[in-house]
Amino acid sequence: MVGKAKYDALFIYGVAYLVFIYAPVLLIVLFSFNNGLYVAFPLKEMTVKWYAEMVNNPGLTKALGVSLRIAAFVSVVSTILGVLAAKAVTRYYLPGRAAITFTIMLPLVIPTIVFAIGLLIILAKFLGLQPSTWSIIAGHVLLCVPFSMAVLISRLQGFDKNLEEASQDLGENAWQTFWRVTFPLAMPGIVASFLLCFTTSFDEYLMAAFLSGNDTTLPVYIYSQLRFPQKLPGTLALGSCILVVSFVIVTFAEYMRRRGVNSDQGLGI
Repeated sequence: MVGKAKYDALFIYGVAYLVFIYAPVLLIVLFSFNNGLYVAFPLKEMTVKWYAEMVNNPGLTKALGVSLRIAAFVSVVSTILGVLAAKAVTRYYLPGRAAITFTIMLPLVIPTIVFAIGLLIILAKFLGLQPSTWSIIAGHVLLCVPFSMAVLISRLQGFDKNLEEASQDLGENAWQTFWRVTFPLAMPGIVASFLLCFTTSFDEYLMAAFLSGNDTTLPVYIYSQLRFPQKLPGTLALGSCILVVSFVIVTFAEYMRRRGVNSDQGLGI
């Protein structure tokens, strides 16, 4: 009876937690179909006009395109740097390795606004440059590399180094060993790193707010539109679309993770 009571309590807590986390998100989807300007009950008749308005909003589509381009570029660069850093840390002896790793991981614990202000001062005062898309990319790479490195260190430490040594014993050089052995085994981690960096860059606001020039990213654009009630329904429609895409991305990432686990079990790792 005690075990059953604990199970019931944990079950109720889990359901309440899920409702607390996801109910606001589901309300965004619900109100995106509401034929009214204000987020309030009771709902008016259902409509999809806000989705059509979203598509026909040039400012919103431009901001979305800017965010997608920045996130894609940042994801590729951050994942490449993360692969190199993770391989260096896990496969080679580096003097001061702990200090190097700690320095790279600092953006995970230092508030983003500190880095944003610091980069803005460096650009404006020392380099004499104006904020632009490239400054946003630099800031986002600074934030995303630690995430990429953390994911890839875990992945590279998850399989036997003897596989790489066996490849080199059979005559492969370091590059061929990486491409034919390390890279396929690390692919689930690389995909996870890319998706994590993409989501982090796409969602990041503070860096973009401080370092953006004429090209506004989507989070900055959305925040600027929340002051106008007539703009809110279109923003809710966009949020619903992003939610669906995020669900697809998370599902794909989970598929890749399970595929990596199964491949490791097949190799006996």
